Amino acid sequence: MKGIITVIGYDKVGIIAKICMFLSESGINVLDISQTIVQGFFNMLMIVDMTDKEFSEIDAHLQNLGEEIGVSVKLQSEEIFNAMHRI
Repeated sequence: MKGIITVIGYDKVGIIAKICMFLSESGINVLDISQTIVQGFFNMLMIVDMTDKEFSEIDAHLQNLGEEIGVSVKLQSEEIFNAMHRI
């Protein structure tokens, strides 16, 4: 199963590093990543391989990590993300 992670907040040093370190330590592979900064606002979208991972546990850890570093982090399953963004 693939997951979609979105990260939004004010830009600061270490956001990508901290999110990627958590994913690496959790055995989650980053399949694709896109990030941009617009007028000081950081926005990142990641597609990750969630195979054999407990979705709710990873989601809770990501939300806590986001609170620690001052950004909003959301995890969605690829199927739900795709269904929400169909025309």
